[in-house]
This record gives sequence, structure tokens and C-alpha cells, in this order.
Amino acid sequence: MWSELRKTIASFDIPADWIGIRAVKETSTTRLVRDALPQVNGKSFTVGAMLEVLVNGCLGYAATNSLELSSLQAAAQTAYNQALAASEWWIHPFRESERPKVVGEYKSPFIESLDSLSPGEINDLLVRICQTLKVDDKIVQTIASASTTEKESWFVSSNGSEVYQKILSIGTHYGVTAQDGAIVQQRSNNGSQANCYQGGLELLQQENLWHRVRQIGEQAVELLTAEECPTTRTNLVLAPDQMMLQIHESVGHPIEIDRILGDERNYAGGSFVNKNDFGNLVYGSPLMNITFDPTVPGEFASYGFDDTGAVATKEYLVKEGVLQRGLGSLESQVRAGVAGVACARASSWNRPAIDRMANLNLEPLNGTFEDIIAGIEHGVYMESNRSWSIDDRRYKFQFGCEYAKLIENGKLTKTLRNPNYRATTPEFWHSLIKVGDATNWQMYGTPYCGKGEPNQAISVGHGSPVCVFANVEVFGGGV
Repeated sequence: MWSELRKTIASFDIPADWIGIRAVKETSTTRLVRDALPQVNGKSFTVGAMLEVLVNGCLGYAATNSLELSSLQAAAQTAYNQALAASEWWIHPFRESERPKVVGEYKSPFIESLDSLSPGEINDLLVRICQTLKVDDKIVQTIASASTTEKESWFVSSNGSEVYQKILSIGTHYGVTAQDGAIVQQRSNNGSQANCYQGGLELLQQENLWHRVRQIGEQAVELLTAEECPTTRTNLVLAPDQMMLQIHESVGHPIEIDRILGDERNYAGGSFVNKNDFGNLVYGSPLMNITFDPTVPGEFASYGFDDTGAVATKEYLVKEGVLQRGLGSLESQVRAGVAGVACARASSWNRPAIDRMANLNLEPLNGTFEDIIAGIEHGVYMESNRSWSIDDRRYKFQFGCEYAKLIENGKLTKTLRNPNYRATTPEFWHSLIKVGDATNWQMYGTPYCGKGEPNQAISVGHGSPVCVFANVEVFGGGV
């Protein structure tokens, strides 16, 4: 691939200030079983390249699904023509310094290759999961799925960049629906599609898999006779699988620099955060430390370089409660005059890279799970996201969970069903009073973060310990 791309770059005869080629090959599989019956067995392959051209301070783009020299040359000419035509109306002039030369590679860690099990063997495992989930006749539906992706990308540029990345990822999901008369409850393994990681098929069968599968089925039945979550203000304890959504929606999206600049207002909304808030805004309590970290081994959105070649490094977005920098690519950083990160990412070869989340993690502090619960006289502990609602400025939100426990005098007591909570983003993060330690820090991921026009669904990862928030409004009822 390298020789062909170098040849292509050398062949361009257009007076551009800078040219980049991002070529991508991606193979994905999806297996889904419902009620022990296979429903989906799919495999897809896609290949293509995005050409990016800088002319007179303006960037132009064109994609092609052919890696032939003539097709890449034609795409480069199209991108050049677009950039030249648009340069009369640019809102900010870009320079070659926004696309510095970089050379390197990144490969996902893995033990077992993605083809180490046959489709039949994977289906047999998913069927067994469904059978094991059905612990009671009140389980009316079971579901289990597994998806894999192998993605290779090559990035070359006219100023000498050469980056190769190979990412192997796997996502698993299983859950049940339980019913007793008019009462219906759902329980899944950490919420919808949260168990997504980089690695191989060794991630398909975790050490405690069958214990966890049975537990999910048993908890669904348990919820049918559980008390409704009370309506009150109390201490709220969130498990890491719910903290994943909390970080994503109320920290990640509000500090995307392109949203703050208004680029996403037509589709994904804006933000309550302003440009002058960086370095100044007290986003939360001093216990709040959020990092952008694509360097975590095995986390779902890890990489060595973003899709424009910027080197990925760990950076504090919020440190001791104060907002430090935004989720913004090199061009967003110069437009806004705000420090950002290596987060220009594209969902495929036929999409331009835009400001995206990657791995956003809440750093651990101290306190085992037992210590955290023991220090609470009254509260509610919640796991696994079930529903979410947040306004387009990412300010007011209401989230629901699948499973909850009442906390009384330092102990988990009654199971509660239909637990929900609501707050505003600043109020909520200022109420953070306890952050767990590394023993209860867990990471999750999802492939479904949507943004951009045309839409781009992309992978993100989030890690967090168990956290305690004081005086939060919780309530029951299905949402």
C-alpha cells in the first residue's frame, strides 16, 4: 500500500499548499441470536480513500471507493476545485502547520485473532448465553450478540507524513425482558452495547461469563417484585457503566470545540460552554478529573494518531474541577484560540474528519466500593443505563437506569425498579463528593456516538470508578 500511495502523492499536478490521503480497509461481522435462534449472521467489507487538499487557506475534500491511481488523482482534483471555489468565503484561513509531518504506527493489542473461532462456534456460544439467561418462565425474551471489526488505515501527505494504524475491536451484548402481568422489566449486561473494547476473540468469553449471564436473568426476575424507586433528594451512587453515559453526555459533548463554535448547531446542538470558559470555568467539584486518553491499552477508542495525523496524547480536560481544554482538532484550536487534543476523527473513508470524543475517563481517587457504601446513611445505588434525555445545550438532563439498590445505614438493602435521576450539568458535577479507587474503575465503550452532517457514528470509550453525588433528585416510573 505504501508504494502505491507514495506514487500517487508524487503524481499530483495541482498547485495545492498541502495534500493528504487517508486510505481505509475495514471488515466487520455481526452475529445476533434471539431466544436461542440465530437472527443475523453478517459480514461486510469496505475500502476507499479520502483526499484532503489545502488551497488558499481553505480545505477541500473528495472520496473514492477505488484505490487506483486514476481514481485518486480525480478525487484530488475534485477536492482542489472545491477548496479553490470555497476559498473566497472561508471563515478562517488554515495553514500547512495545521497538518504537520508525522511518521509512526499503532496496532491494537490482542491475544486471539478475530477469526480464531468459526461463525458456527460464535453462534453456538450466543445460543448457550440465551439458554442460560432464561432462568425462569417469566423471562419472555433473551438476546445475545457479538460484533467484530478489523480496520486498517494509511495516511500520507505531501509534506512527508506516513502513518499506519490497525485496530481490532469486539463488542458483545446480552440481556433479557421479564414480564409478570402488566409489569415488564429489562436487564442487560451493563446497558445497551456498552461492552466494546479493542482486542481479539479472547474478549468473547470472560472468566466470570456464565456467572454474570445467570445474574442478569435472576436480576430481571427480581425487578418484577421490587419496590418502585422513591421520589426524593438523596445521595446518588453511580456504577461505572452508568458513569459512562454521564461523562459522555454531560462532559464530552459540551466541550467539543466545533459545537461551541456553532458548527453542529443545526443537527447536534450547541453547548452551554463558551470559548472563554477554558481555563476559568469551575465545571465540578475538586474531585473531578477528566482526561482525554487514546493511549489506554484495550479501551475502545484508543489510537496513536487522529485521522489528520496529529499525535494522540493523554491530556486533562477537567482538572480538580476546572475546565482546562476542549475536544478540538488542530484547525478548531486555531479557529477558537483554545487548547485542544488529537481528536479529528472520521467514521469511514467517505467522511471528512471532525471534532470527536475518543476515550474520556474520570480518573480514580480513593475508596473501595465497600468503603463508599459504608459511608452513606441514606442513598440510592444505580447501574446500567436504560434511557437518556438531555437538551441541545447539554445543560439539563434526565437519565434512567435498569437496576438499583436502596442504601440504608451503610448497606445495600432493597432492590428498586425504574430508577431515574435528573439535574443540570454544573449542579450535578459540583455535587460530586466521592470518587472510587482503581479497584472499582471500569472502562466501557460504544460504537454509536452520532454527530455531523452527513451523520458519522463513531466509537468512543469511557472509564470511571464508582462515584457519589450528594442531594440529587431521584424518582421512579418508566421513562
